[in-house]
Amino acid sequence: MQAELRDALARIRELPADGADGPSGPALVGALRGSGLLARAGQLAHWPEDPAELLTILWAVGAENLSAGRLLEGHVNAVKLVRIYGDGASVARDLDQGLLFGVWGADGADPARIEGDTLRGAKLFASGADTVDRPVISVRMGDRPQLLLLRRDVLQGRLFPEEWQVSGMQATASGRCDLDGIALHMAEPLGQPGDYLTEPHFQGGVWRYAAVQAGAMGTLLRITADHLRTRGQDQAPLQAQRLRRMLTACETARLWVERAARAVEHPAAPPETADTAILARLIVADEAEALLTAMDQALGAASFARSHPADRMRRDLRFYLRQANPDGLSHSVMERILCDSQRRAAWGM
Repeated sequence: MQAELRDALARIRELPADGADGPSGPALVGALRGSGLLARAGQLAHWPEDPAELLTILWAVGAENLSAGRLLEGHVNAVKLVRIYGDGASVARDLDQGLLFGVWGADGADPARIEGDTLRGAKLFASGADTVDRPVISVRMGDRPQLLLLRRDVLQGRLFPEEWQVSGMQATASGRCDLDGIALHMAEPLGQPGDYLTEPHFQGGVWRYAAVQAGAMGTLLRITADHLRTRGQDQAPLQAQRLRRMLTACETARLWVERAARAVEHPAAPPETADTAILARLIVADEAEALLTAMDQALGAASFARSHPADRMRRDLRFYLRQANPDGLSHSVMERILCDSQRRAAWGM
C-alpha cells in the first residue's frame, strides 16, 4: 500500500491544471488508477483487516487534493455497497479493470424513482459525472429506497457535469444525472428495498469523508505554519495561539475519525456504532471551521490570492463541509444516546 500511495500522491502533484480549477476529475482518477491505489482502496472497502490502512489512504489523498479524495471516498462507498448487497465476483473483476465506482444519492425536485418497469426522475450532486464507470444510485420504490448499479454506457447523453458551477470541489464535476425513461432491466438491483438504510453501513460510513476532510486540515496547518515561519511570525504570541488552535483541531479530528473507523469497520459491529461515525463527522466539521477561522486570521488577505497554496484547498474544504442535515443528525444522535441507558453508560453519562 505504501508504494501505491506514494506513487498516487506523486502523480497527483505532477498533474497539469487541465480543469477549470486545477487538475480535472478524469486526470485525478487517472493518477489513482495508474498507481494502483484505486484498486487497492476498493479491496479495503468492506471490513478491511486493519481499518487504519484505509484511513491512511483517504487521509493522505485528501491532504493532497480534496476532489481526488472525494472521488476515491465515493468509490470506496460504492464498492462496499456492492460487496454487501450485490455480486462480489463482478465487483472484483471491475476493480481489476480499474473501473471507478460512485454513489449518487441526492434527489431534487424530480426524485429518482421506479414506476412500473421504468426509471423516472434525476439524481443531483452526481460526483464524478464525467468519469464514474459504475454508479450506484438510490431510487424510490414505494416508500423505501432501492439501490441500483448502472453502467456508464446506459447513461450516454444523460450526464451533465458542466452544470456543476460552484466555488469549490469543481473537479468532482458533481452534476445532474437524468434517469427518466431508462428501462429497469438495464440496472442491477442491489439488495432489497430499504436495505440501503441498514446500519452501520449507511450513516456509519460518514467517517470516510471525514477522514478526507481531516487530511486537508493537516495540509492547511502546514501551509499556515510555513507561511508564518517565512515571515518570521510563527513565534509571535497571537500567531502561536492560532497555530495551537489549528494543531489541536487536526489532532481532535484524527482521534475521532480513527475511533469511528475502528468501531464501524468489522463484521461484528452493531448498528449503534454508526453513532460514533456521526459524532466524528460532526466534530470534524466543527474543528475544521475553527481551523479555517484561525488560518484566515493568521494569513490575512494575501492567502485569498488564487496563486496562494491555501486558496483552492480552503475553498474546497469549506464547500465539502456543507454535508446534508447536520442539525438533524446532531439532534437525532444525541436523542438516541440520551434515551437509551446502555448508550448513555457507554458514553460515560
